[in-house]
Amino acid sequence: MLRKCLLITLTMVSALGYSQGADSVFLYRKGSIYSIMIGHRTQEFGKEIEAAFTEMPVPDRYFDHGLGKKVFYTSDKKLKQKDLDEHTGFKVNDDSNPDEMNDFDFFCQKSYIASRLLARWFNRNKNTGVCDMELVQERGYRNASEVEKRLAARSVRKDALLKDAGEELIGSTFVLINDIRYIDRSRGSSVIGGIVSAATQAASIATGAPSTGKDLGDLIKTFKGFNVKITTYLYQLVWDEESSARFYNDVYTEQPDESKREAFENNRGKFSLVYLGMQESSGKTVSFMGIKEDKPEVMVRKACQRALDENVANLQKAFDVFKIKAPLFNVDPLSCEIGMKEGVTEKSRFEVLEAIEDENGHVTYKRVAEIRPVEGKIWDNRFMAEEEKAEGADLGYTTFRKHSGGDIYPGMLIREIK
Repeated sequence: MLRKCLLITLTMVSALGYSQGADSVFLYRKGSIYSIMIGHRTQEFGKEIEAAFTEMPVPDRYFDHGLGKKVFYTSDKKLKQKDLDEHTGFKVNDDSNPDEMNDFDFFCQKSYIASRLLARWFNRNKNTGVCDMELVQERGYRNASEVEKRLAARSVRKDALLKDAGEELIGSTFVLINDIRYIDRSRGSSVIGGIVSAATQAASIATGAPSTGKDLGDLIKTFKGFNVKITTYLYQLVWDEESSARFYNDVYTEQPDESKREAFENNRGKFSLVYLGMQESSGKTVSFMGIKEDKPEVMVRKACQRALDENVANLQKAFDVFKIKAPLFNVDPLSCEIGMKEGVTEKSRFEVLEAIEDENGHVTYKRVAEIRPVEGKIWDNRFMAEEEKAEGADLGYTTFRKHSGGDIYPGMLIREIK
């Protein structure tokens, strides 16, 4: 079987992938994430935490596959049907029984999250049922025109090519449900006064206006006392032979088709997510360094961002399907734009992968080497690491050394080994 290495000298690294030369239209295929938060309106700093979360992008090296709404409310961990009806706008099954659902499965299943994720993948028009493959092409290849040229030159069937991309792209769609709760570790400091109150005090100090009795020292204690703990639940979209056949045969249409439109609406519940596991952040205190006294809301964002990044990094280590693949952009030294945010430590080990394509356009990954981070050369790319002047924040990338294996070229992908 003809095998053609897709990796040519790296010419560009971008948010979407890397260029591999004129003969290849392949992009390294990232996973996709829909990240949402479970809000608790009655908890302390609930509004401030919600505001911070809405500003947080999906984790690096994943596509944002959001469905619009990012925050959903409940009074406790159990999501009741009335919570969904009132706050989410998602219609749930009439025969659903909230008493039988004691965790976030209820939210995922009864609000048809899986079918909505698929609808977005295929740009499905809810009124006509019309779908297309534009997003699959966009995320799997540089552009559709180059796909067509390659198909004509190599007689590769379009459906086979896109099916291959779909297996890797669509099947790597994940949902992160984040339960964020404030932790009061202030022990009598002014945290309980509230972030908004702190902002008022900061403004008074900055402008010289009369304050309400707190000085800058009290304000700093307020910031230092703020902390959150996040429990993140990880789900994966089921895109196996059965679900893909159901979608392509019963739902997919490029022309208005009322029967297929109805087939999708009537069978939303047959598309599903699978629960992989959960991770709870350590809840450790976040450094006050880098936070300006007149911007207390940044402390909330920093605490939330650091905790969520910690969870995502740990989930990547725990579940192979959730691991990222990132390209090496240089080999002298071996360099990759990942770091502490992705959980890289001196003990981390990474395999180097070569992307191989067969005559049918099917892509597989072959392990060719193992590399490890160089001590003192690990990039601190955590949120606000530069502002707090953290060691390694100015590196811009992590440097690696080859531990074993063969030749390594720019553009080869690396993936962490357990």
